[in-house]
Amino acid sequence: MINQTTPTAKISCFYILLLRPYSPSHLMEIQLRSALLSVYHKEGLDPIVEGLHRLGVRLYATGGTYDFIREKGIPVTPVEDITGYPSILGGRVKTLHPAVFGGILAKRADEVHQNEMQQHALPFIDLVVVDLYPFEETVKCGGSPEAIIEKIDIGGISLIRAAAKNFNDVLIIPSLKDYSLLREIIDNQNGKTNVEQRRLQALKAFGVSSQYDGAINSWFSTGHLNENSLQFPADWSSRSLRYGRKSSSESNVPRQTGRGLYSTSW
Repeated sequence: MINQTTPTAKISCFYILLLRPYSPSHLMEIQLRSALLSVYHKEGLDPIVEGLHRLGVRLYATGGTYDFIREKGIPVTPVEDITGYPSILGGRVKTLHPAVFGGILAKRADEVHQNEMQQHALPFIDLVVVDLYPFEETVKCGGSPEAIIEKIDIGGISLIRAAAKNFNDVLIIPSLKDYSLLREIIDNQNGKTNVEQRRLQALKAFGVSSQYDGAINSWFSTGHLNENSLQFPADWSSRSLRYGRKSSSESNVPRQTGRGLYSTSW
């Protein structure tokens, strides 16, 4: 029999999985000890890096983000020190290296992963902060095809997806819109996160990734941005997940609507 499962159903099932409550044994907190920052816009970054430094978090950063943090007098390690390679091809390749993604994707409770990390002397990364290249803004400002293509983020989107996939152990901040949450974790939670927060951030991260790829697809298909392409809520700050809530009885799973391929009732 042919599988009649539609792409919409498959994606909806994925979001149901992310929204499903965990048992109490999985609600343990993780202390942030290391962070990788790679952001295009630097607005609002000052209190983030100052707060992380105050908590003793080791900071790694790429390119302009590294320069920004270093100019603040805050200790920071360039990502090249992890990879052993400089940024190449005009900045097109900076973070795409096993030494970076190993530290993000390694499962802390997996003995094999632990041994391989130790064998290759790779640092674990607990927090990933990304602000993607402004692809949509470049299109809207009438950029040339060459300029638009250069604003297709490769490393940043990969960091977002990797950190979101490993949300059990890693916190992802996929855009500057989530800086307020990170400041709350730094100031009010002493740099500790629980799995509920990390899973919600993973949900938001895959939303950012999907919208970004939808915009790129729209431009390649039509030469402009389609306002009805994949859309997700712009402000997720008020969303919350509580242990014990049943996802099957909730209406907050993305679903097909007339306002875009996927929307939510939030």
